[in-house]
Amino acid sequence: MRHVNRQIFILMICTITIPLTIMSGIVYFFSLQTVKNEYQDSANLILNNLSFNIDQYLQSIEKGTLTAQLDGQLQSSLVNWADNRANHIEDIGIQYRSVIEHFVSTIEMTIKNVDSVQIYAGDRVFYSVNFNQADYDDSNFLQENWYKQTLASRGKIVIFGTHKPFHRLNSKEPVMSIARVINKTGSKQHLAIILVDIRLDSLREILNLSENSNRKFLIVDDKGSVIYSSEENQENPLVLSNSDYASLERVLANDTGSFYAPFAGKQSYLDFITSPYSGWKVIQYIDEQEMAKDANMFRLIILGFAFCSLVTALLFMYILSARVTKPIILLSRQVRSVGLGKFDVNLRSDRQDEFGVLYRGIRKMVEDLQSHIERSSNMIAQQKIAQYGALKSQINPHFLANALESVQMKAVLSGQRDIAEMVGLLGKLFRIHIQTGKDIVSLSDELVHTRLYIKVQQMRFGDKIQYSENLAPNSDTANVLHFSLQPIIENAIVHGLERRVSTGLLEISTTVQDNCLLIKIKDNGAGMDETQITGLRERLMDTSDTLGEAHIGIKNVHDRIRFYFGDQYGIEVESSLGAGTTVTIRIPYNE
Repeated sequence: MRHVNRQIFILMICTITIPLTIMSGIVYFFSLQTVKNEYQDSANLILNNLSFNIDQYLQSIEKGTLTAQLDGQLQSSLVNWADNRANHIEDIGIQYRSVIEHFVSTIEMTIKNVDSVQIYAGDRVFYSVNFNQADYDDSNFLQENWYKQTLASRGKIVIFGTHKPFHRLNSKEPVMSIARVINKTGSKQHLAIILVDIRLDSLREILNLSENSNRKFLIVDDKGSVIYSSEENQENPLVLSNSDYASLERVLANDTGSFYAPFAGKQSYLDFITSPYSGWKVIQYIDEQEMAKDANMFRLIILGFAFCSLVTALLFMYILSARVTKPIILLSRQVRSVGLGKFDVNLRSDRQDEFGVLYRGIRKMVEDLQSHIERSSNMIAQQKIAQYGALKSQINPHFLANALESVQMKAVLSGQRDIAEMVGLLGKLFRIHIQTGKDIVSLSDELVHTRLYIKVQQMRFGDKIQYSENLAPNSDTANVLHFSLQPIIENAIVHGLERRVSTGLLEISTTVQDNCLLIKIKDNGAGMDETQITGLRERLMDTSDTLGEAHIGIKNVHDRIRFYFGDQYGIEVESSLGAGTTVTIRIPYNE
């Protein structure tokens, strides 16, 4: 049955679908090449005209600013204004201020699409006679980059790309600006700076004749800063991505050219030209799909016929295989899901034939498998809980026996002088353990318990044991297992420091490393040889039950840490015979 389905499907594909697909590819290829050639031929001419018109407009603005160098009244007013300001003659200065403001208003009226004109003389800014002082904040213009850049140009024109007006408050409309230094006529003496803000309407008017929904323009300066974007006032303004910057670098590296590259989120055709006057790059880009729209239409028509033939072949195949192939595929997917651990699959079927029997048998198998896994998981969890309880229960009697032995020895050696104090310390130790009732405590709380235990041992051994702490900042807030330090301290004293003739040193330190807290218990006791340390490390790695061992303190702490925090945490031991032992506890730590 499946063999027949495949034959019918392949026959229709070979006789109808494949020829139509090949034909659509040929038509699309030749149509696309024709469209691209026509667009590329016209694009260069358009760009040259646009660049020329933009340069003409910028040159007209520059000529307007040159009048500041030639206007005798303005030159005289700027010179006298500075002198009167230095001599604090305010009444006479009003006359010169009026001349300067009148010149500013004249520039605004003579240059097309001028948004505002300002003259910066000394620490004062002159606006047109109609300006509103509340709309401006020019208190610190001497420190602004544009002002310093203009001073450095020494009289040459400086063009600033699209930006918000430098001193106007709450302005939403961007402008571009032209600035230059006004020098005293016949000399290089700096009198003032003139700044002309131009509305972007001027560029829009120039580009409007060539701009449409498909063809976009972008103007950037020689550093790649955006001067103008066709999409700037649309709902989705142009935002340059990493791929756009890569394309922009290719543009900045050449004076003129064209190429295909991702731009503005689409695969686009870009051609560009550099303005000889301003140095700006005028970039024209269009979505490659828009260029190929007509070619795509012809291709889609032919592909539509090919698709119809494919649908027909699939219909025949579906009719012949619906009762056999589809149920098998569905069943195989469900069985695969079961193999991945997903048991909530639908294996019900109302069919009464062989497929119904197969579905019911597999469903029964899945139900039995799920039940078996649940029983096994419960047994493993119960075993872990029971083992942990047994491990923890062995530590407390172990400590109690050693503590009482210390009390007994102290009573014999000291003639009962310090028994009351030792018994009091032991009472505090047991009270902390009983009252806490928690498996997890802060490191600071655990250290309180540890210090009491060490004090008991110091009373037993006198000055033979010296104790110190070196904790990383804020590490005492970390969560640790309750009753996890004392067994290790006990091992250090009994198996290390007790065997020394001279004074023994015991130190607890903490460090933070890769989201882990490392607690180190270091002693300078007897230490262990290579055989002993190897055997201890093997016992720590052994996951088998160790309840019957004689020395279980460090093993129990290691198992509890792994039980609570995971197998990647636990205890590491380093030791050298005669040099002491260092036990490192690794637990998770989040600041």
